[in-house]
Formats: sequence, C-alpha cells, structure tokens
Amino acid sequence: MILAIDIGNSNIVLGCIENGTILFEARLATDRIKTSDQYCAELKTMLELFHVDPQAVEGSIVASVVPLVQQVIVLAVERLTGRPCLTVGPGLKTGLNIKIDNPAQAGSDLIVGAVAGIERYGAPLCIIDLGTATTICVVDQEGAFRGGAIAPGVMLSLNALSSGTAQLPGISLEKPRRAIGTNTVDSMRSGLLLGSAAMLDGMVERMEEELGCPLKVVATGGLAKFIAPLCKREMTVDENLLLTGLELLYRKNTQR
Repeated sequence: MILAIDIGNSNIVLGCIENGTILFEARLATDRIKTSDQYCAELKTMLELFHVDPQAVEGSIVASVVPLVQQVIVLAVERLTGRPCLTVGPGLKTGLNIKIDNPAQAGSDLIVGAVAGIERYGAPLCIIDLGTATTICVVDQEGAFRGGAIAPGVMLSLNALSSGTAQLPGISLEKPRRAIGTNTVDSMRSGLLLGSAAMLDGMVERMEEELGCPLKVVATGGLAKFIAPLCKREMTVDENLLLTGLELLYRKNTQR
C-alpha cells in the first residue's frame, strides 16, 4: 500500500492505493504557513479516520504545484511513515516524451495526469484539469506531451468578479438555467459555468486542428463534475486521474 499526495493551490488530495485500487481519497486545505509537524498530525489523523496504520504504508509519492508546501509535506510524510518519499520532478522516471520548449518547466500535475491518461485511455488525448487554474494539455498520436493552455479557474474568476466589482455577489455553482440570464445571479452563473464550458469546447477544437487528428478528452479536478456536463464536447470525468498517475510513477521508480 502506498500513500499518494497531490498538492494543489487550494487543496491537497491524498489517498492510499493498493494493487491499483484506491482505498480512500481525502482532501486537506493547502496552507502555506503550516509546519511539517502540523501537517504530520493532520495526515496521521486522516489515516486513522480511514483505519490505516502509517506503518503499513510501504512508500509514498508527492506531486506539487506549491514548492514551499511540497518540502513541508515530504518531511511530514517521512516522519509519519518512517520511509523516504518520492517527489515528481527532475530525476524521476516518467517514460513520457516531453516536447515543450523547456521540459523542466512542465508542471508535475500535468505530467502525472498525462502518464495516467495514456495508461487508461491511450493517445492522442486531451486532459483538462479544473482546479484553481484550468489547465488543458495534449498528448499527441505518438504519446508525446506537447504542452497546452492555462486559464483562470472558475472559482478564481468568481472571486475576481465578486471582489473586483461593487455590485456582483458571491454565488453557488448551480447549473445555469439558460445562457441568457434574466437576473444578476443567473447571468453570473451563465458567464462562469457556460462560459468555461464553451471555452473548453473551443480550445479542444483548435488543438485538434493544430494536431490534425481527433482527441479523446478527459476532465479531472474538483470542478470537473460542474463544468464537463455543460460541454457540448463528449468528455470522460475521471476524478481519480492524478492519484492513479502517482501510483503508476511510484511503481515505475521502485520496481527492480
């Protein structure tokens, strides 16, 4: 059994995985000022909640888009389990051919998602991660990572609207009833949710034109279940894509 941890800007997703089966998935808030001792206590409590003995964890792997938190989490995990923790980054074998201007700049979350996407769905493939930021990355016909696009996430856009304007309120992410809103709340839902869905449809279409082939589309991230059903483009929602990718990378780098 391994402990896989994906550190995002807003949430830390963790899960224990055994023989390809995710035993549990949980989320912690990402806090840039917590110490390794605090995170160690939170992780211990979370494992106990799901009846997992830390000593039963054979190893762990962490991917992060928040470098400062990554260092703290790695220390916490190693203290909790008593074993070294792998991190996704330079030096880790991925088996992925990264064809971007500077491969070292590829986000660890994008690499993990691409590895899992190829394994589960094959190539060519478009992977959309709907979190704090919305990322769209492409794997071509040969299974090479070709890059993609980054846009503000839905909640980031909502917070910008609410805090940057005098009369626009915070809203819940309910499905818009129509594209043409007849009041402020419905108009905001239309713009945020349908607007995000239309952006994804358009971006995938443009990426297919550039590659010259159709793409399978997979959506993941905390907001995928809100946005993907609103897209005209057919896409698979896989909320556990990154945990799956982390286990694949762990096995790839530890099997003798």
